[in-house]
Amino acid sequence: MQWFVAKIVYQIISGNGDHTPQFDEQLKLISADTKQNAWKRACEMGKQEQYAFRNQRQELVEWRFINVPEVNVLTSLDDGMELYSRIEEPEDANAYISWLQVKASHLRGPNLIDKRA
Repeated sequence: MQWFVAKIVYQIISGNGDHTPQFDEQLKLISADTKQNAWKRACEMGKQEQYAFRNQRQELVEWRFINVPEVNVLTSLDDGMELYSRIEEPEDANAYISWLQVKASHLRGPNLIDKRA
């Protein structure tokens, strides 16, 4: 058996879908004997993990499985190994950076000092 990283993509649809298109790209670790079997397993996961719920406005919100566009073999697991890369093109770079800093601060914890300062 080998380890693979598979990207599973869902479309997020709220209400009648009249909103900015949203997609959730998830990376999953898959154990399989071949790349094709890893892809099949990832597709099974994607289908099984689709779900829907009602939001606060009672609109249906769906995570609809789209497909598995990427499967990559992990020949080894090394510290600092890149698993995924994606280039973002936000409309507002400063807002994007601020959002990243807020998210990182929650991971950093309240007792750690910000070393960027």
